[in-house]
Amino acid sequence: MLASEAAMTKSYLTTSTGSKAKVHRRKHAIPVIKHIAKDNDQEKQEVLTKPIELSRVIHFLEDPLAATLKERQIFALKKVVKRCQKGFLLKELADVFKILYICAEKSKDHPEYTSVLCDLLKICRLPFLKEKTSDEVTYAQTVKESFSQMGFLMRVPNAEVRNQICHSIISVYSSVTSKHSVDGMDSLSKPAAALKPAVASHRFSKQSMRLHPTSLGYRVQLLEQSGLAETLVLSMALLENQPAVKLQVLQTLQMLSSSSDVNCSLILKAQGAQQICFHMNEPDPSGQVLFRSSEILWNLLERGCKEEVTAQLSNMDCIMALKEAFLHQLLNGFRHYDFQLRNDLLVITTLIAENPKSPLIESLFAKQLILFVTFPELKSHNPLVRNLKLSYNNEDFEMKRLLLNLVVVMSKDLSALQLFKEGHVVLALLHLVKPTAAPPEGQSGPRNWTPVQQEELQLQALATLATVAPLMLDDYMICQGNTCLLLLLEWCTERDAYFGQGHSFHGTGGRGSKKAQMRYCVRLLRSMASLGNEAINQDLFDQGAISQLLVIIMQMEGSPEEEDIITLEIKADIQLILSALCENNPHRKELFGSEGVEMTVHFLKMSTEKFYSGLGHNKLILSTVDCVWSCIVGCYTTEDVFLEKEGIFLLLDLLHSSPRNMQNVVLGTLLELCDNPKTMSHILAWRGQKSLTTPGLLLQLWRQEEAELGVSRDLYGRISDPKKPILCYYQEEDDSQVSLPANRPSAAVMDVSENLRSKIYSVFCKLGFEALPGLSTEDYITLSIVTRYLDFKVGEVWDEISKELSLEGVRPVTPDEEALDTIAKMTEDTARRVITQQSSMLEQRDKEDVSEEKRMYTEISSNWKQQELTAQSWEHFVAKTSNYKILKETKEHQERSIDSSRPKSKHKETIFHPTQIHGLQITNFCGRLMTVESTPAHLTGGPLANTELALERVPIQGGALRKLPTATEDPEYFNTVSVK
Repeated sequence: MLASEAAMTKSYLTTSTGSKAKVHRRKHAIPVIKHIAKDNDQEKQEVLTKPIELSRVIHFLEDPLAATLKERQIFALKKVVKRCQKGFLLKELADVFKILYICAEKSKDHPEYTSVLCDLLKICRLPFLKEKTSDEVTYAQTVKESFSQMGFLMRVPNAEVRNQICHSIISVYSSVTSKHSVDGMDSLSKPAAALKPAVASHRFSKQSMRLHPTSLGYRVQLLEQSGLAETLVLSMALLENQPAVKLQVLQTLQMLSSSSDVNCSLILKAQGAQQICFHMNEPDPSGQVLFRSSEILWNLLERGCKEEVTAQLSNMDCIMALKEAFLHQLLNGFRHYDFQLRNDLLVITTLIAENPKSPLIESLFAKQLILFVTFPELKSHNPLVRNLKLSYNNEDFEMKRLLLNLVVVMSKDLSALQLFKEGHVVLALLHLVKPTAAPPEGQSGPRNWTPVQQEELQLQALATLATVAPLMLDDYMICQGNTCLLLLLEWCTERDAYFGQGHSFHGTGGRGSKKAQMRYCVRLLRSMASLGNEAINQDLFDQGAISQLLVIIMQMEGSPEEEDIITLEIKADIQLILSALCENNPHRKELFGSEGVEMTVHFLKMSTEKFYSGLGHNKLILSTVDCVWSCIVGCYTTEDVFLEKEGIFLLLDLLHSSPRNMQNVVLGTLLELCDNPKTMSHILAWRGQKSLTTPGLLLQLWRQEEAELGVSRDLYGRISDPKKPILCYYQEEDDSQVSLPANRPSAAVMDVSENLRSKIYSVFCKLGFEALPGLSTEDYITLSIVTRYLDFKVGEVWDEISKELSLEGVRPVTPDEEALDTIAKMTEDTARRVITQQSSMLEQRDKEDVSEEKRMYTEISSNWKQQELTAQSWEHFVAKTSNYKILKETKEHQERSIDSSRPKSKHKETIFHPTQIHGLQITNFCGRLMTVESTPAHLTGGPLANTELALERVPIQGGALRKLPTATEDPEYFNTVSVK
């Protein structure tokens, strides 16, 4: 033992001087005798040598004079392995991998170095060790280069070395550290543990406490930056004769790609997806190559660039490899594992089909997949499906759904439609759509999909038809698609024991009902009716689709169930179908009839507060307006019914309260209805909030539109620039120095169709521009612009023509040039006249304001005067009651007034009636009681009795008499009449 250790301590120090080298033999280190530790079993004695240095080992391995000392070199390497059993220090990592490189070179001629190389690589499984926290930053570049060199070691042809490299890389991603605590380097810590504290503890305690493993995130990050994944992909070309190693490399790549986007990018950079797909069908006794390959492709699709993956797989060799693997799993697989792998390959194929450049059709793989789409709904004698049997388990159900999804993806390629036609895809989908009747109780039908699976397939088939059927109209009509869908719609309205599960994506909201089926059925009918194909629409009309849809939508509206997104979507789709069927067909509009008008009027009464509910009420009201436009406008019979139901009032209410993006459609519908002469009276009779009239509403919308378009106006709404009376801001921005092509409309022409101003002008052309009710001065100012809208727009178009000619370098002939100048001048003069008219309106308004102000001042002044007179009258009244002298003067004044009112000359035949009757004394008090003390008998007809007569108290206020209540109030003033 001592002799072998002593031999190991021999090393050579070489110093180069010129072309010569001196070799010095280092003296043997003085051995340190290890203390004898006694226990119950044995007593041992060991010799602890001085720790070995890696730089000297490297020098020893590279020394040409030591090239023949193979056994000593291997012995020294084993000491290194023993010394570093707990992991490599970061600061020694460069020397360690240099030793690995030397061993790899020597293993080519001397296989004995292979075992040591594997032992060193096995230590790479452990986390690297650091003495200080800053070591991770200091040696980061060294760690990256070390990982790169580990990948380059895959060139060593030894299978054990390659396997060990893969195991070490996989261990880097493991968060489990060594079971033993890291106390330092192994060759140092074990002897120190056996020494007495007086000898060993002092030497190694500080170093033991400094060593810590690097973190998992640190190792993973540097491994990603080293490009090791790319190196492993490139090394697969060297593994043709080593299937076990190739499987290990695939496992390593699976680990690298499952948790890192960087590694996926590196794999794709080395064309990894293509390389893996090429070799996925190679003979494999373990049966794991195909599984590992598919998992790597899955990871690349999920974490890498999807477009790059599909581009690498979109070649004939990869498609053929996928085709072979899929057919093998489909026809020969019997385990659950095989079924899952088959479905994974089908998903990868679907993603490849999204690439329009993939040769899926050229490889005949698409034709075979379409055959599986129609199985088992359609019988076929093709050898691929003749003996194929489905287990109808969850994996087969998943495969069926994936095949239906593949049909939707392939439908984007028009060349696949011929394959759909040959494979009778539409017929198979309609077969899936038909509701299946449950077998009678006590009888078991043929093995088939479960009710839940059947529901999901039915819904997905409807969704697939909504994409495929519009592309294959002939097949749709041959298979009587309209009849099938209308029957399904009738089945959806029936009340039976059917209970929808609503578990799938397509079945959302349909649990416990047939709402999901109705939703997709109506959506499919909308897709077909919206095509405008007369044959399809006529077939729907002949089968009574209009009346059937009207009944369904009113039944849904009368249902007590709470409205949700799906219900509102169905209602909107039904209205769109009705619009598509009745558009441009007066006969169908007439059959739309009063029931259809009732339906539209009902939905037009919807509260505007629901527009922003988020459930889709805004879409429903838009489809209702579209239904009015397409199903009512153009048929006088239906229009009259709509007018009788106050439909115009509802449209104007909607125009007033609807959001900005809905006003264009509503106003367009109103404009179309204006062709009916009965509409004008309804429009003029409408009143909104604060007695707003229809002309006022339209002018208000005009001002809002111009404010949004950035039209130049002054503070009072007048034209500010006569050269640009109605020009929008985007027309000025488009005023570029590039001539427009002939097939592109100019900005002035596009402005007519893109905003409300042209429609408002058209409505005023129907209403007239004079004698409009409820307009203010601001409205009249706006109306003066609306009146000249057409003149201004014509001027804009001619101005654009002039600019186009100048841009193209064309000079008009003199008469044409004079005409263009005259038109421009006329437009500007018209604008100036409008400005003058608007200014006069403002002046007239100012005069009216001044006159109104004077009238108000006069009224206020008279009111104050009246209040003063009232106050004086009251003061005089109070004075009469408190001062007898004033009362006496008032009485004398009253008597003089009476005398002065008597005629001065008396006619002979005139009968004079005296004012005093039998000495009655009248006291002029305003009160409510009069006491009569005596009355002549010839007046009363009997004895005189004291009588109290109630009189009204009439005070004088405001210079006029006012009658006050005569309730139980106490009299304040009295008139006493004494009869003597």
